[in-house]
Amino acid sequence: MHRLAGALGAIIVVMHVTAIGAAASQETSQANEERREIALSFDDAPRLDGTLLSGTDRTSRLIAELARAGVEGAGFFVLAGNITKAENGAERLRAYQAAGHFLANHTDTHPSLSRTSAEEFLADVDVASEALASFENTLDLFRYPYLQEGDDRIKQAAVEDGLAERGLRNGYITVDNYDWYLQALVDEAVAANHPLDLSVLGQTYVELLVDTVEFYDSIAQETLARSPRHVLLLHENDIAALFIYDLVLGLRDAGWDIIPLDAAYQDEIADKVPNTLFRGQGRVSALAHAAGRAPRELVHIAEDESYLRALFEERGLVP
Repeated sequence: MHRLAGALGAIIVVMHVTAIGAAASQETSQANEERREIALSFDDAPRLDGTLLSGTDRTSRLIAELARAGVEGAGFFVLAGNITKAENGAERLRAYQAAGHFLANHTDTHPSLSRTSAEEFLADVDVASEALASFENTLDLFRYPYLQEGDDRIKQAAVEDGLAERGLRNGYITVDNYDWYLQALVDEAVAANHPLDLSVLGQTYVELLVDTVEFYDSIAQETLARSPRHVLLLHENDIAALFIYDLVLGLRDAGWDIIPLDAAYQDEIADKVPNTLFRGQGRVSALAHAAGRAPRELVHIAEDESYLRALFEERGLVP
């Protein structure tokens, strides 16, 4: 058990007793008569021990909280190099599968395609595919690290062709966010022995992510004249394990249904390859950019580190 596990257990009870916000729930539910659909995906599994939870505890909690929320078929994009580095790495991945969730390829070493040749990048993908071959029922999806799909058209096309030859589909996302930076701020607070109010942290996490989902859905509706089956990018980190149940409730209150990951990729945008290099914000923003929208209009404010730090400071979450 991690060094903060005892204190964490005492605070979690308070965290779950605290409502996400009855007033916010009423406002969002009244504004969303038609249900929309979104799948949950977690990158970089299995991650190493965190500041709040060990890797094993994190996996156990994610599985339990997803089940409590009634979520089936979430996706875990595997950083294969972590399988042997992380505590009980292979066992944790099999535990996700046994709970009804999916595994997919996220490379072996997490290289950025913008800093790697197409040949080296695909070789890294192959190492991950070999590692995943020992797991049953993995999805034929591949997610680019950092969502970087290439910094020039030649490299972009070479990797797309290479993935197709390997039978791998693009595991794109439609909703980007900075949950990784939220975790970094939490880690900073823990390192400074700053008192961490998990009820405030949970509320902040849910508010930011639900607002980001709404932002990218508004872009989709303006660009596609409809709400597609969305894919939310998350990471397999401590705050996801702590607050995924609350996030699911928040999304449902806002008019969203949580669907399995494989169902999300049956949406027609899966076959719409954006004619742009601007793909680092996900499929929806890429399609909007290809249709003429300016990049500055396609990035949510909560994907700015200075904004998030100021918000955490305002709410007393960091020194």
